Amino acid sequence: MSEHALDAFAPILNWRLLKGSHAFPGPDGGTCINEAAIVAAGLPYRAITATDDCPPCFSRPLAAYALGLNDAMPGTERQGLMAFVLRLSGSADAPAVEAARTGFLALESVRRILPPLLDAAGLPSLAARCETASDPHGAVETLRTAEAQGGALSQAAACRHAWIAGARASAVARTATAAIRAFADPRSAAELDAAGLPSLAARCETASDPHGAVETLRTAEAQGGALSQAAACRHAWIAGARASAVARTATAAIRAFADPRSAAEVAEGAAPFAEGTWRIALTILDEALGIGRQAPAIDLVSARDRLEAARAQP
Repeated sequence: MSEHALDAFAPILNWRLLKGSHAFPGPDGGTCINEAAIVAAGLPYRAITATDDCPPCFSRPLAAYALGLNDAMPGTERQGLMAFVLRLSGSADAPAVEAARTGFLALESVRRILPPLLDAAGLPSLAARCETASDPHGAVETLRTAEAQGGALSQAAACRHAWIAGARASAVARTATAAIRAFADPRSAAELDAAGLPSLAARCETASDPHGAVETLRTAEAQGGALSQAAACRHAWIAGARASAVARTATAAIRAFADPRSAAEVAEGAAPFAEGTWRIALTILDEALGIGRQAPAIDLVSARDRLEAARAQP
């Protein structure tokens, strides 16, 4: 790209993308990616609430995937979609090509986005099967297994959480007992040290009023026991959330073979647990835009001027 073209493209990239649909852009932009593409192409403006609201010259699968990413991405990541603002208008193609695009979005989501999530959830064999999926039928079979195993892991994590709650209550009772015994048996203070509560041990060793100290320790020990188990609870919660994400994301991936917007839900489900998910999703969109008819070239200066003019309107 020439220096002149880069100068023209920079303001385009700075157009602010937002979730949802918008009556008309404001001074900072403020549209979804498909609405920004309408402005850049010089088409009559329309708010986009669903893919069918896009002009007929927009590829329905590509617009659906872009819209799904637009609404799911965090703000800083969402701006990456502006790299495609000139490639959506004029991308519509024959039904067979649009079907190929839908299949590509779904299968590549299975191959590239699901495996890191499955690995993180402790399902490496399923991750490997997703990475090597070669057709929709085999991919869906693997995804149904992932749905079932993710659900089972989520339930198991919930059971572990209940077990941890019981263990925490038991730990509180045991440690409170040790604290009380410490007034008569110095060896019990060592139990408090071993339990990671050295300040309580020190208070037991130096307490001058056993009655008042015991009352204080009952409260302090309950709080200390809860804190000592918090990390374990967080671990159980994360494991459960990750397993639940596997089940939900596998379901979305199955739907994606018929509904391109569901392919964006695959990225949305995996992103909190797999670093780099949004970058992969943008790469998949880039490659899908390379299938079939390419959008006609839009003059960068004209696109920039249209976007700037839209910003200037009251």
